[in-house]
Amino acid sequence: MPIRFLLDENLPGRLVAAIRSHNAMGHLAVDAVPVGGPPDLPLSSEDPYILLWAEREDRILISHDLRTLPTFLADHLRAGHRSPGLFLIRHGASLREVVDFLVLVAHASEPWEWADRCQFIPS
Repeated sequence: MPIRFLLDENLPGRLVAAIRSHNAMGHLAVDAVPVGGPPDLPLSSEDPYILLWAEREDRILISHDLRTLPTFLADHLRAGHRSPGLFLIRHGASLREVVDFLVLVAHASEPWEWADRCQFIPS
């Protein structure tokens, strides 16, 4: 089963569009839902709740939030929770680089490789 992702609401809509475009081409699909998509994960959800939701749904969280999310992830793990992972997009990364990285992660890696860690992408 491919790894699944959760897109933080701070990401530009262009990334969602790039993932949809990639998926429409019939290549290896990327399963990514945005915050605000699922009914139990509305827009403006607080980061600790987003981490709990991602844990429950087993989705790696992808964000640009370099300032607060690493701290919230550390607090989440210290509280005894787990995380499928947190991917932080590097400033200046192209949409193609990010989508290619997500395809690789989803279809050529194992969930344990990303669990409970923060990874900058592209690496």
